[in-house]
Amino acid sequence: MNASISKKTLNEIIRCQRNEITESVLYARLASIEKREDNKKVLNQIAHEEKAHYEILKKYSNREVAPNRRRIWLYYLLARVLGLTFAVKLMESGEGQATLNYNRFTDMPELQQLAHDEELHEQKLINLINEERLAYMGSVVLGLNDALVEFTGALAGFTLALSDPKLIALTGSITGIAAALSMASSEYLSTKSEEGDDKHPVKAAIYTGVAYLITVVALVSPFIWIANSIIALCVMLTMAIIIIALFNFYYAVARDESFRKRFVEMAVLSFGVAAISFVIGYLLKLFTGINE
Repeated sequence: MNASISKKTLNEIIRCQRNEITESVLYARLASIEKREDNKKVLNQIAHEEKAHYEILKKYSNREVAPNRRRIWLYYLLARVLGLTFAVKLMESGEGQATLNYNRFTDMPELQQLAHDEELHEQKLINLINEERLAYMGSVVLGLNDALVEFTGALAGFTLALSDPKLIALTGSITGIAAALSMASSEYLSTKSEEGDDKHPVKAAIYTGVAYLITVVALVSPFIWIANSIIALCVMLTMAIIIIALFNFYYAVARDESFRKRFVEMAVLSFGVAAISFVIGYLLKLFTGINE
């Protein structure tokens, strides 16, 4: 059937064919690790449909195409580490390009139908996932946001007030651990008092506390390993930006929200508080007459 197809079109069909068989294998593997039966059923259904798409494309290319094993391994690993929702939605964000590719085949109605099927896949997947980690995402956001905003400010203030990196790390660690326990306790009480909330209070408290503690450890570590407090502060602020970027990328993909809006908002809050605290630390040091 490919005798009348140009080389460029044939290459495009083969590229789409590889994408379909890759996602078919990938969805089947994701279904194999999914514990919820409703999620497993939809994943297997989409894997079957992707294989059917592959067979349709094969009629035009007359070729067997191997799946992209590296891509399968990558998204399978992402699903295991970061959750099925994140892996599937990140993968689906690439389906838009596949749809565009199919829309180029204006003289092949059968391939045009595949574009419509790809859109249906995305609609199914939006309503697919019901993961525990997403149910408790609000608790993670609470712990992470509070730690970044409060702790970048505290460490910036300590840097000018105390100067000694080891003392800053010690003071920051004590403050951070106490704040993490306080936030976890508050989240426990808050979740417990909310009627009709499916979240378990203890789990919500753990998610909040752990998110806070991980952030504290990451932000305090430069003051442990770097002798110059100002350099340590700069490294800490860089790590804060990296944490903000990584978390908001995850959140934006999993929740279908704008990465840029959330990233800018969180970065401005964290660095704004850090700048104010830095100035306050300097003024307190100046007015109290405490020198290095």
